[in-house]
Amino acid sequence: MNGTCFSAETTRAEALKHLVEKFRCAELEDPGREARLALCAAARLPPAALIAAPEAPLGAAAARLEGFATRRVSGEPLSKIVGRREFWGLALTVSRDVLDPRPETETLVEAARALFADRRLDQLRVLDLGVGSGALLCALLHEFVNARGLGVDVSAAAAEVARRNVAACGFADRAEIRVGSWADGVPGPFDLIVSNPPYIPTADIEVLSREVRDFDPRLALDGGIDGLAAYRIILPAAARLIAPDGLLLVEAGAGQAGAVMAIAAKAGFLELSTDRDLAGVERVVAARSPRTVGGCHLEGGVGLERVSAHE
Repeated sequence: MNGTCFSAETTRAEALKHLVEKFRCAELEDPGREARLALCAAARLPPAALIAAPEAPLGAAAARLEGFATRRVSGEPLSKIVGRREFWGLALTVSRDVLDPRPETETLVEAARALFADRRLDQLRVLDLGVGSGALLCALLHEFVNARGLGVDVSAAAAEVARRNVAACGFADRAEIRVGSWADGVPGPFDLIVSNPPYIPTADIEVLSREVRDFDPRLALDGGIDGLAAYRIILPAAARLIAPDGLLLVEAGAGQAGAVMAIAAKAGFLELSTDRDLAGVERVVAARSPRTVGGCHLEGGVGLERVSAHE
């Protein structure tokens, strides 16, 4: 193969076998799955083509596959290599400027859908603080078909990725993406405020997997000394912006839900609850508007764990 792993004459079956071995040696978690995905992405093939025509040569895809394999072995996630990631059934663009959307974050969308089940057709106003790729905002606009959304991110590069995803999903006429620091200058009120803020304690970033540590933006990871710095800004701001009977949903790291709930309660939020992800982690903290619940002002909140749609 002239010093490389793949040539135009390499068959799909040969390439797949070599990729699996290469990824196994690199200690990737699921080398077979990763190899199939990489081969299909590089050759621009549907998965069925690997079964239907295993002896077909790679042709012009060989050089592209070589590059994909080298980058994946170095630790770069396949989603960042191909520039695409699926979230909530939506195909999204991703880059090294945004956090890679992860399955556990879909817990937040499930919670919103459950808690606002009777408002699915309402003309909701949605605010996503730290919009990143736009994954959450796009998923929520997909679920709440008459909603309008605003996404804010301090990173201009991330905001541009979010704009592309909003447009690609067909929501450009229902969403605006702004560059800004959290809720600074954002006018309310909003019926639904969401955020997946940075929540990794600074000292823990260096021990994260290389896929996260080296290829997700530090700005989207670093939550300060205790991982809670962003919540101390977001939750009081959200309390001022949320509409009567509005809902706040924020993602939290493992073991952080109690502390996030305490910050939310101090900001005045009511009916605090949590949702667990597939791994059993209390991943989402939900809270109601501090002003009214069902039209009546309440003085205190109730702490509880709500069974999520995962269970």
